[in-house]
Amino acid sequence: MLYYLAILLVPFFDLVNVLTYHTVRAGGAVFTAFLVTILSGPFVIGKLRELKIGQFIKKDYVPDLHQLHKGKAGTPTMGGIMIIFSTLLTLIIWGRLDNRLLWLSLFVFLTLGLLGGADDYIKLRKRHNDGLTPRQKMIGQALIGLILGVYLYFFPVTPGATYFSLSDVKDWQLLQQYVSQGLKENNNSKEIRIIFSSLQQDLRQHLLNLNYDSELQVEEQLLILRALNQLIDKPEWKNRHTWLGKDLREETKYYLSLEKPKIPNQTQRLGRLIIEDVFKGAFYLSKSDLHTSVGVPGFKNLFISLGVIYIFFVVLVIMSMSNAVNLTDGLDGLAIGSSTISIMAYAAIAYIVSRADWSRYLFITYVPEASELFVFGSALLGAGLGFLWYNCHPAEVFMGDTGSLSLGGAIGTMALLTKQELLLPLVAGIFVLEAGSVVLQVASFKLTGKRIFRMSPLHHHFELLGWSETKVTLRFWIIALLFALLSLGTLKLR
Repeated sequence: MLYYLAILLVPFFDLVNVLTYHTVRAGGAVFTAFLVTILSGPFVIGKLRELKIGQFIKKDYVPDLHQLHKGKAGTPTMGGIMIIFSTLLTLIIWGRLDNRLLWLSLFVFLTLGLLGGADDYIKLRKRHNDGLTPRQKMIGQALIGLILGVYLYFFPVTPGATYFSLSDVKDWQLLQQYVSQGLKENNNSKEIRIIFSSLQQDLRQHLLNLNYDSELQVEEQLLILRALNQLIDKPEWKNRHTWLGKDLREETKYYLSLEKPKIPNQTQRLGRLIIEDVFKGAFYLSKSDLHTSVGVPGFKNLFISLGVIYIFFVVLVIMSMSNAVNLTDGLDGLAIGSSTISIMAYAAIAYIVSRADWSRYLFITYVPEASELFVFGSALLGAGLGFLWYNCHPAEVFMGDTGSLSLGGAIGTMALLTKQELLLPLVAGIFVLEAGSVVLQVASFKLTGKRIFRMSPLHHHFELLGWSETKVTLRFWIIALLFALLSLGTLKLR
C-alpha cells in the first residue's frame, strides 16, 4: 500500500521516494509485524482462553516427560494465527503486491496455515492431541507443494543467466575477433553488425582504441564485457523478424516466438542467448534448464538438472520443512526462535540474489523478483519475534500446527524461490537434526528393537537427560544460529 502511495506522491514530495526501496520497506515490515503481534497478543490469547482452545498433554508413552510438561496443560494453542495475521497485515502495508514471488510465498504460508488450523480445530473439538490423520495431513501438504511445483516448472522464477562475466568467456582470442568485426562498418557478418548497431558511441570509441592483435589486459576484457552487457539491455536489435531463420538454439527461438515477456529479465536473457549463438565458441553456453536445476553449494557452475522431477522435488521440500518445524515445536520458544533464525538467513539470501551485481560477483543465480522475498522474510521475522514475546518460557500461548506448518512452508518456499534449494539443510540445520532423530529412532526400533535416544524428537532426549527446558531451547538456538551463519559463509566459497 505504501509503495503505491509513494509512486503517486513522488511528483509532489521527493522524500517519499524512499518508500519504494525494498530495503526501507523491509525495515518497516520488521517493526510493523513485531508491533502488530505484540499489541494483538493479549486480545488473541484472551479469546483463545475464552474459547478454551488449550493444549492437551498426554499422560501415556513417557511418564517422565508428562511430569515435566503437565503444567502446560490448558495453555492456549493455535497462536499461529497471530503470526499469520500480523504478517498478512504488514505485507498489505509494506509489500509490493504486483510481485508474483510474494504471492507464491503467501499462498504456501496461508494454505499450510489453514491446514494446520484445521488440525488444531479437530484437536479442540475432540479434546485430545489427535487431529487430522497423518495421511490427511500429508495429502494436504503434498497438494500444496504440487501446485507450487507445477507453477515453478512452467513459470520459472528466473530466465537463466543474463549478463556476462569473465568466467563465462571460453576463448578470449576468438571473442576479440568477433568484437573487432562488429566494430568495422564493412564487416561481412550481418548478425554481428546488427548486435553492435545499438552500442553507445563513447563505448564504441573506447573499444576501437584497443589492440585486438595482442592479449588484452583484464581491464580491457572487462570493457568488452561491459559493452556486451550494455547491448543485452538494448531492446531494439532483438526484433524477432530479424532473427527468423537464423541458426539459433531452441531456447532462443522460444523466447523470440513470444509476443511479450512471460517473466522478468526475459529480454535480457534473450540478448545473451543471441550473442552466445552468434559468437560461436567464444562463450560457455549458459544452461537452458536453470529453473529445473539445483545449484550445489560451494561450486559456482555445478548444477543438478532435474527436469520434470523438479516438481516432485518441490513437493518434497514443502512437506519435509513443514513437518520438520512441526516436530521441533515441543518446547517453549524452540520452534519460533529457530524459525526466525532460518527466515533471517533466507531473507538475507533473497536480498543478495535480487541484486545483479552481488549475484554475479558471488556466482549465484540471479533472481530479480526476489527483492520482495526480502520484505516477506522481514515481515515473518518481526511476527516471529513478536510471537516469541509470548511464547518464551513459561509460554502464554503455543503456535500449534497453525503456526508450525505455515512457518515450515514459508522457509521451504523461500529456499525454492531464491534458487538456493540445496542450502536448505544447512540454513535449517536444527530442523534437520530434529526430523532426523525421529527417522533414526523409528528405523532403529523397527530393525533392532532398540532406541537410540531416550525419546525423539531430539529436544525431548536432552530433557530426559536432565537438561532444563530453557537450557535445551537456548542451546538449540545457538546451534541454529551457527548453521545459519555457516550457510551464508558458503555463498562466498565457490
